[in-house]
Amino acid sequence: MSPLDRYNGDVLSKGWNAPRKPVSTPLTLERDLVVEDATTGFCGAVLRWENGIVQLEDRRGKVRSFPLGAGFLVDGRPVELQAPVRAPAARSRRTASGSVATPGGERAKVALPSRIYVEGRHDAELVERIWGDDLRHVGVVVEFLGGIDDLAAVVEEFAPGPGRRLGVLADHLVPGSKETRIAQAVERGRHGAYVRVLGHPYVDVWQAVKPERVGLKRWPDIPRDVEWKAGVCEVLKLPHADQADIARAWQAILARVRSWNDLERPLLTCVEELIDFVTADHVPQDT
Repeated sequence: MSPLDRYNGDVLSKGWNAPRKPVSTPLTLERDLVVEDATTGFCGAVLRWENGIVQLEDRRGKVRSFPLGAGFLVDGRPVELQAPVRAPAARSRRTASGSVATPGGERAKVALPSRIYVEGRHDAELVERIWGDDLRHVGVVVEFLGGIDDLAAVVEEFAPGPGRRLGVLADHLVPGSKETRIAQAVERGRHGAYVRVLGHPYVDVWQAVKPERVGLKRWPDIPRDVEWKAGVCEVLKLPHADQADIARAWQAILARVRSWNDLERPLLTCVEELIDFVTADHVPQDT
C-alpha cells in the first residue's frame, strides 16, 4: 500500500479526524513580556494582571484586557499565560492605602460610634478597596447616603458630638455648587464642630480613578444632556442600556484599581483627612 494512500490506517479509530492543535507551553507572567493574542492579533507588553485578567499595551499606547490561559503567542510559540504564585505576605506588608498592615492575628476592633458617610455605593466600594484594612483597624464603619441633598436631616438624626463624629465624602464639591452650599450649611449648624464635609472636584467618583488605568488619556467631557456614566461607558465601548450594565462597567473600572497609586490626589487627601477627623477622640486601647 502506498504511503500516500489516503485510506491507509483505520479511519474509525479514535481521534482520526481531530485537528492537530499545537500544544501551549505554560508561561509565568512578568511585566513588559511581549505577548500576542492569537485570536485578535493584538500584540503588546504586559502591564499588569489581576483576577484572571492580563492587560497588554501595544506600541501606540493602546491598552486591552484578556483572560489568562491559552490562546497567546510569544515569539510565535503558543503559550498558556499563568499568574505568578504569590509569596507569603511579609510581616510588615502594606495595605492598599500604603499603610503598614497589622499582624494577621490582631483582635477585631469594636466599631466606633463615629462614622464616615459617602454619597453612593460606588464611593463606598472604592473606599473599601483602598482603605478597608485601615478602617477595620481603627473600627470605623463607612455607610452610603444615596445622595447629599438630605444631608442636614441625616446629620440631625445622627446627632454628632464628642466621641461621635461624622465625616462626609461628597462628589463635585467645588465653589458655588449645590453640594458646597449644603456642606457649608451643615458645618455652620449646631453640630458643626463634630461634622466634617470634604469632597473631590469630580462629577463622579469614577473620575477619581486615574484615566490611564482604563486606557484613556483623560476622562471625557460628557454633554450635559447625556447621563455622565452612560456617556463614559459609550466612550469606553461598554454596554450601558440599564443600571445593571452601569454596575458591571463600574466593576470593570474598580478591578483596575489596586492601590492608592491608581487614584487621583484630591480623593486620597479627602479620605485620609476624614479618617483622621473621625478618630480624633479615639484613644487606642492596649491589646
